[in-house]
Amino acid sequence: METKTPITVEATINEPVEKVWQYWAAPEHITKWTFASSDWHAPYAENDLQTGGKFKTRMEAKDGSFGFDFEGTYSEVKTHELIAYGLEDGRQVKITFEEVGGKTKLTETFDPENQNPLEMQKSGWQSILDNFKKYTEEN
Repeated sequence: METKTPITVEATINEPVEKVWQYWAAPEHITKWTFASSDWHAPYAENDLQTGGKFKTRMEAKDGSFGFDFEGTYSEVKTHELIAYGLEDGRQVKITFEEVGGKTKLTETFDPENQNPLEMQKSGWQSILDNFKKYTEEN
């Protein structure tokens, strides 16, 4: 398998890290923001946020034309600071939470897959992160 440079996306959420962490981790919130565009949704999520725990989020086109399970296992969890996990295909993801003046900088770095262009992957992950920011700030 060809090795590619990891991709990083980030956002600053105008909320304290405790709220950002909760909205990132709780299944009842995950289903409200985990999609890249308004014609998609996440009808189901489960999350055992601890080292060795597993997560699974169902992502589907609202018209039912396509869907997939996004799932993996946590390799490291430090409350309000860090989440690292491996996806089913072996790719790694690392998310850091940094509180700065009552706001939270969330940085997500992931290994790209080999099927889609890198810019498309970055754009898709950034769109999901932007949805998270909007949802968290509005609720």
